This record gives sequence, C-alpha cells and structure tokens, in this order.
Amino acid sequence: MKVVTVKSPGGLDRLDVGEQPAPGEPGPGEIRVRIHASSLNYHDYGVVSGAMPTEDGRIPMSDGAGVVEALGEGVDEFKVGDSVVSGFFPSWQTGPALVGDFKTVPGDGVDGYAREQVIRPASWFTRAPAGYSHAEAATLTTAGLTAWRALVVDGGIKPGDSVLVLGTGGVSIFALQFAKQMGATVIATSSSDDKIARLRELGADHTLNYKREPEWGKRVKQLTDGRGVDHVIEVGGPGTLPQSIDAVRIGGHIALIGVLTGRGGEVPTAKLMARQASLKGLIVGSRQDQIEMIRGIEVSGLRPVIDRRFRLDEIADAFRHQEGQRHFGKICLEF
Repeated sequence: MKVVTVKSPGGLDRLDVGEQPAPGEPGPGEIRVRIHASSLNYHDYGVVSGAMPTEDGRIPMSDGAGVVEALGEGVDEFKVGDSVVSGFFPSWQTGPALVGDFKTVPGDGVDGYAREQVIRPASWFTRAPAGYSHAEAATLTTAGLTAWRALVVDGGIKPGDSVLVLGTGGVSIFALQFAKQMGATVIATSSSDDKIARLRELGADHTLNYKREPEWGKRVKQLTDGRGVDHVIEVGGPGTLPQSIDAVRIGGHIALIGVLTGRGGEVPTAKLMARQASLKGLIVGSRQDQIEMIRGIEVSGLRPVIDRRFRLDEIADAFRHQEGQRHFGKICLEF
C-alpha cells in the first residue's frame, strides 16, 4: 500500500512517499479501514515541518476517513462497507477532558492516516455523516470537532448569542457555520477583502479587515451596542488575545484554540478579570462529542468548506499551499 512517512528532523522536502505491506486481518475489537481522505491542520504542519518533532519514519495526518473493509471478532458497531471517520484522541471516549498531550494522537504520538489502509480498534472511529464524501468527513476529526466543542460543549451556545471568529482557517469557518445553524449573530475577521466577501456569502453578519482596523476589539463592541460578544473563537494566541478580551462581553466565553501568533506572550490579566470572562483552552474533543456533532450535522445539512484537494503523493504541495495562508476553509488529501 502507498504510505507517507516523515524523515527526522522533519521538513516538507523530507516527506517520503513509498510502499509498505498492506495490513492483514483485524483482531478482536478491531476494524480494517481503507482510507480515502485526510485533511490538513496546523498540528499536522507542525509535525511534518519539524516544529513538533516526532519519531523518524512516523506516518503523519491526524484525520482519516474511509470505508470499513473487515471486522474483527466482537465488533458490532460497524459493518463492512460503512463510511467512517477517525477520532483525534483514541483514549478519550466520553466525559471531561482526559488527555493533555499528543502521545496517543494519530500522526504525532502514533502513526496516522497518510496511508491507504489501517487496522485500528473500532473505538478509534465513528460513522461519517450520511451523504458526506470521504474528503468532507475527513475535515471533522480536528477542525470540525474543535469548533463544535468551543461553541456547543464548552460554550453552551444558544439562539440569539453573538460569536466572533478570527480568520478563515478550518476551525473558524466551521465555527461560523455552526453558529449560524444555531441562530447566532456572527462577526468575522480577515486581512483579505476577497475572503471577507466569502465570509459574507457564508452568512457572517458583520466583517472586519483587521489590518485596516488593528483595534478590532473596540469595533466589535460598537457592533454589539457596547456589550461585546458572547463567544470568541480565539485562534491567534498572544498576538490577538488582548483584542479578543476587548471584544468579549462581561461574563463571556473565550475559547483559546490556536497559537498562530506564538506560544507565549503577555496577557492583560487585569482586563480579563474586569471582564469576568472565562478563558478556556481546548484541544479537539471526545469520541462522544464527535458522535453528537455528526448527529447535529445530519439534522442541519451543514457541508464543510473545502478550499482545495490534493493527491496523497502531492502532500508536500498541499502543506506548501497551507504555508502560503491563501486557503479558505479546509485543504484535503484524497487517495
């Protein structure tokens, strides 16, 4: 089978596309899945670029979607031919967060889904939404579930709430879509007028170009009649967090999801305290969260936004496209 591995110490020019023996038959509690798609995340880029070092020869990619080919003894949740999608934290099945590192995450601590076939415990997968393509399903493992947890599981979003989303990456676009499906008002930011036009097409009620309005937190407050937003999808980290604190309402919720502007920096703690807002870091979600998200997707009819699709052997080009920050929504591999 075709497989991609990362050669230590990493780098896009050190991604190796080769062949490995196909797996055999699944053991008790396991399934064999023919992987047809994956999607790119910032975390995956950290692994393949060497910014987040992993073992030499690691198979990257946290997201995997495909078809069940064979069942091991005792598996009754799936049947051969089912479309399935992987989970991010295999050991976190339900309940509050149980893991705080990436030691069990496919594509980082263990081998991931940049390969054509895999045998894994059935509990590492859920069924994919009915009617979804494999590429669409692959966008849910990391980006989709992160946005869902931020707004629904942790944020308790309700109709009439207001949501601020930063940028046009996969998590932010999913958050915009989920928020609109749930009857919320959405304010969205970008540095590109072309992307701002697309945000409006997706339903954003207000849009801001953060390069032209560097103090966009104050502008968000103006757009909410001085109140501030109920939820902030904070993907930037230290470079954007002060503005997000300006933008959130008293008692609001900031979901700290990304560190695109750096891993450390000054936080205006006095301002956060005065806002009496919750600042909660999160990394994706549990298998049960994913099952409930997929149930919600099937009811709402939501479809992910896919920017571009690449073949598995074009994986380096796909990450270069991500590096260029030209994408809107998700970048996918199909194979």
